[in-house]
Amino acid sequence: MITFLISFVALIVGYLFYGRFVERVFAPDDRPTPAVAQADGIDYVAMPYWKVFMIQFLNIAGTGPIFGAIMGAKFGPSAYLWIVFGCIFAGAVHDYLSGMLSMRNGGCDLPALVNRYLGNAASKVLLVFAVFLLIMVGTVFVYSPAEILGNIAGSKLLWIVLIFVYYIIATMLPIDKIIGKIYPLFSFSLLFMAVALVAVLLVRMPDLPEVWNGLGNMGRQADPSGFTEDIFPCLFITIACGAISGFHATQSPLMARCLPSERKGRPIFYGAMITEGFVALVWATVSMWFFYDAPQPGYGQIAGAAVTGFHTSAPMVVSLVCNDWLGVAGGVLAMLGVVAAPITSGDTAFRSARLIVAQAIRLSQRKKLNRIYICLPLFVVSLAMLLWQMENPDGFNTIWKYFGWANQTLSVFTLWTVTVYLVREKKPYAITLIPALFMTDVCMTFLFVSKTAFGMPNPVGYTIGAVAGIVALVWFFYWKRAAKL
Repeated sequence: MITFLISFVALIVGYLFYGRFVERVFAPDDRPTPAVAQADGIDYVAMPYWKVFMIQFLNIAGTGPIFGAIMGAKFGPSAYLWIVFGCIFAGAVHDYLSGMLSMRNGGCDLPALVNRYLGNAASKVLLVFAVFLLIMVGTVFVYSPAEILGNIAGSKLLWIVLIFVYYIIATMLPIDKIIGKIYPLFSFSLLFMAVALVAVLLVRMPDLPEVWNGLGNMGRQADPSGFTEDIFPCLFITIACGAISGFHATQSPLMARCLPSERKGRPIFYGAMITEGFVALVWATVSMWFFYDAPQPGYGQIAGAAVTGFHTSAPMVVSLVCNDWLGVAGGVLAMLGVVAAPITSGDTAFRSARLIVAQAIRLSQRKKLNRIYICLPLFVVSLAMLLWQMENPDGFNTIWKYFGWANQTLSVFTLWTVTVYLVREKKPYAITLIPALFMTDVCMTFLFVSKTAFGMPNPVGYTIGAVAGIVALVWFFYWKRAAKL
């Protein structure tokens, strides 16, 4: 618990000091924002700051900081360090600069920013990559709430259909009609759940693994034969949304089109990521109590824990914890947050995909028919993924792993984009260069060592990842010197 408390304070200090430093680097001013200059009543709509924050937080959260933290907690206290340092120095910087840069460029989406700063070829690759990722996000964030709701009432297939119906309606309507009205309520539910769990933790003060007890792979110690993942690079792929997530760069432009002033960018973009880091810390802590409670994981503290113990699924951990700790009323509200968060993130994922495709083919979205032309193919592909996922026993875990890698790879594109921007503006570019190099190494290493990809021996994969980082650094300074910047 001491590590959790220190980590929580560190997130607040990071927001107050490093967040302000990053804000000064960007230097927001009083120029008209896209919400004001390009208001169209559909996607460019000025909204109150508190509402923009709540929507941004819910958009980027989903099940990422919950399920990711639960699975990442199996690595032990090293998860705390990644959430704190990743969130402050990588994730929040990534979200703030991508959101503010979108605002400075008329609320444009990520592929347009990549085109401007990394070139047309990179933009085309990113366009396909981003749309594919967003479809996977929508698919993952349909399946997990449908599974939870199916255990409560009805069938999983019924809930999948109902969620898709909601997606169609919400994606087609102006952003302030559904998103602007109900998302703040769901954000409150998600935050309530986190605060309520903290209250329970403070009352019970469990004896948990601390960082000074060692940063070894506690998952492998607890289950040597069943848990084979290495801290590097798997931890940094597993815990994405609670530390850094490329998906966020597709969501920040949505709120960049609704923010009336640049000067509120830090609490909206940087602050929402810090808040998400807090949620991830809470679930990482709860999960360490669940998985590492002797003599059997979860049995001493959670009533009715699944017999699978250490291998209890993330949705099952959420259900057990909420029902056992928060009572009926608290459990319902908490479960509302767990169910609503992924649904709403899936909704905005499809909305982002629609806008990215529309901007790429230059198709106005003022007409409903134009929105239908783009939305239908996206939903068809997602539905096909869902059907495959339901027919394969390990389908969810497989898609989640690909989603995690694609998610972090997208953050690499974003970090290199904002790095080039900072170089061109003669600003301190090290704040994004270092995270860009680190994430490049992580994603390349995971691609080659993961058994769901190339599955090479670790020494080979680690070497390739390191070489990729070195090549990226050399290429960067070569470009910088050639451009005389």
